[in-house]
This record gives sequence, structure tokens and C-alpha cells, in this order.
Amino acid sequence: MLLTLTLTRQPATDLGYLLHKHPERVQEFALPFGAAHVFYPEVSEERCTAALLLDVDPVGLIRRGVRFARLDQYVNDRPYVASSFLSVALSRVFNTAMAGRCEARPELPAQVLPLEARLAVLPVAGGEEIARRLFEPLGYALDAVQHPLDPQFPEWGASRYHTLHLRGELRLRDLLTHLYVLIPVLDAQKHYWVGDAEVEKLLARGKGWLPNHPDRELIVNRYLKYQRPLARAALEQLLVDEDPQVDEDTEQRAAEEEAVEEPLRLNEKRHGAVVAALRASGATRVLDLGCGSGKLLRALLEEPSFEKVVGVDISYAALETAKSRMRLDRLPPRQRDRVALFQTALTYRDKRLGGFDAAAVVEVIEHLDEPRLRSFERVVFAHARPRAVVVTTPNREYNAIFDGLPAGQFRHRDHRFEWTRAEFESWAGRVAAEHAYAVRFLPVGPEDPELGAPTQMAVFEAV
Repeated sequence: MLLTLTLTRQPATDLGYLLHKHPERVQEFALPFGAAHVFYPEVSEERCTAALLLDVDPVGLIRRGVRFARLDQYVNDRPYVASSFLSVALSRVFNTAMAGRCEARPELPAQVLPLEARLAVLPVAGGEEIARRLFEPLGYALDAVQHPLDPQFPEWGASRYHTLHLRGELRLRDLLTHLYVLIPVLDAQKHYWVGDAEVEKLLARGKGWLPNHPDRELIVNRYLKYQRPLARAALEQLLVDEDPQVDEDTEQRAAEEEAVEEPLRLNEKRHGAVVAALRASGATRVLDLGCGSGKLLRALLEEPSFEKVVGVDISYAALETAKSRMRLDRLPPRQRDRVALFQTALTYRDKRLGGFDAAAVVEVIEHLDEPRLRSFERVVFAHARPRAVVVTTPNREYNAIFDGLPAGQFRHRDHRFEWTRAEFESWAGRVAAEHAYAVRFLPVGPEDPELGAPTQMAVFEAV
């Protein structure tokens, strides 16, 4: 049972610090079901690979009372394939790395890195399609090789065993956590009793990504071995209605930002500029990504050239507000058919985002930290890939003109950043180059000769 982890950013030997395992040492760890070995088959400044080799003792397990459902007790695949045994080994051997701690280099665990993982042999219940459904929404590129039952007898057909190679840009702790949860989900088996503690474990390991995964129900059901009471309890906690106080705080913060910008009627001008750019692109099917309470959606519906308008937001409460404000249930049938709303996170791949001519991303990116912003880029520009994307964000330079906004303070308390014009153009230029788009920039609102306009807008067009 073999897992390899590879870092391809210089100095790649930082992987040793992240895993808390020295590249020049071979280490062995005793486990209740066998032993784990960690070693480095490849070490250089350009590329560093750590291997976790798991040696499972099936006879010893049987003698200690472990039973394998639907498998022969002494002759089975468990010593040779990635399974829940590997998940347990990950949590024991790489516990510090999974927790995001590194005393020697404390800045490393938070860094987004180019990482690879290779699972030599993994049973995949449902085949390659299931593996893609689980990993690709998390931003991974996946290569899968399915193995035959027996190469000497090709007529026997393919087995359920695959070699998976994952590549992505993310924190190491996230990669390890995804593997910990999804390996037994792909295998659809566990070697130990599943009880209430597994629900708590799943919720803890799934924090930050599982609630918004398009296949969260499949993940929950398989992880908990289809035990309905446990799965129901986990899903209820994942899908629990948003805290009303959180929504009130969000609305209050949005109101504070609008109060700063209101003298310029900036929100109205922003929506007008976005609608004009979308109309000029020739789009007929339009996404409003991060639609919030639906203010832009109403403006989009007033434009007859848009045959389909879809609003997307991570907040269920915001979507309900949008539905109410647009009075969707009172619209004439033809008008009602033009609009749709659905809940998803913009940092996870969702096939429902595909097939649109254009997307509007209005005052959204500044709410994303660096790892989520990178995920957003992949979701929108690499996977959904509309023909045109219109992005707006505050111009930090203009903040000096706003009365009542203290120096150095952002317009909204939830903003992770506010960019200067040069910073925004640098980001947009990189995204356009990486994903084969052309980009141009337009000011929104009254322009100051030195500080520019209060809102900056980028119009991306696929080339």
C-alpha cells in the first residue's frame, strides 16, 4: 500500500519541514494493524517526493478480532490497496502536518504550493467517474489508470482497482485532509466500527470544504457506511440553516459599505456598467456569481437580450432574499423561466456553472483570501469558462476621497484586501494569460485625475 507526495516548488526540500520527516532518514511507525514506513525516493531542490509505505498484517488483525465484511478472512486485498487503513496511518504519521503546524518554518503550512499525490492501487467503487466527481471540484487535475483483473486474461475485463495521480495548488494540510476523508469514500469500506465519533471526525476533517462539495451527500453516506441515523445527523449539521445573526452582521456590513459609496450612487453606476459590458459581449445566457440579495439580477432581467439569467451564491439566506425581492413567484411564466437561482461555493467546481456565455463577478473577489481566490480562478476561468467575464472590485487609492472612511480602513469589514489599480491589473493580467483570455480595464464612477475611479472593472474575453 503506497502513497507518494511530491512538491515541485523550489526549494522542494521544504516538504521535509512540512511533513516533519527528514529526507535523509527512513522512519518506521508501529500501528495497531501493522507498520508504516516513510522515506524519500526523490530529493532535489526542484522536486522532492515522500513515500508512505503501509505494511498491513491481516493474520494479526484476525487474531485480534478484526473482521472483514464480504472478504475472505485471511486472503483479501487489504494489505495491497489504499483503504481506511491508509487514512488512519495518515492521521498518525502526519498528524502535525495535517494540523498545519511547523515549528521550524511556521510560515510554510499556510502557503499554497504545487503538490502531487499518487495512490499506487486504490479500489474505486463506481470507477473513474466517481473519482473525478470527488476530487475535481476541489481543484485537482486527476489522471486515472484502471487495472485489468488479470493482464494474462484480458477477456476477464477490468477490475475496480485504479492508480490515481492528483495535481493541484493548495496547502499540504488540505491535501492530506482530502485524502484522509476521500480514500475510504472511494473504497466504500472501513475496517473499524463506525459510530458517533466518526460523525465528529468527518465534520472536523471536512471543515471548510465538505459543506459546499457538490457530492457531499455521497461522501457522507459512504464515509459513514450508509448508516442512516449517522448520515442524517452529519448532513443536518452540514446543511443547518445559516445563523440569522451571521446574516444580520453581513447585511450590516454591506449597509456600511453602501453608506460610504452612496453619495456617488456608485452601486447603481456599477450595475449599469456591468450590464452594458455584458450586453456588448453579445451574451444571451448570463451568470451572476455571488449574486447576494439580487440587486444586479433585477437589472439583468430588465435587459431583453439576456434570455437566461442565473444567480449563484453560497448563502441560502441571501438567495431567499433575492427570490423575495424579485418576487419570482409573481412573475409571468415566460419571465419566470428566464431566471434561476442555486446555491454553491465559487471555490469548488460545479458543472452547473458551465454552458454560459458570460459571467458577472461584482464586488466578490475582495472577500476571498489567497487560497480561495486561486480556487475561484480555476472554477471560473478554467472549468466554467464563459466567453466573457466581468469583474469589479474597489480601487483602494480612491478611499482617501471618501468622507468618514478612516485612513487605511477598507470599505467593508469582510474585505480580505482592496487593490490599487496596478495590483488589480497585475492580477487580471496573470489570470488572462494563464487561461487564454484577453482583458481590458474600465473605470466606474467619477474619476479623480490622480486616484482614478472608485470602482475598477476588468472585462475578460476568451481568445
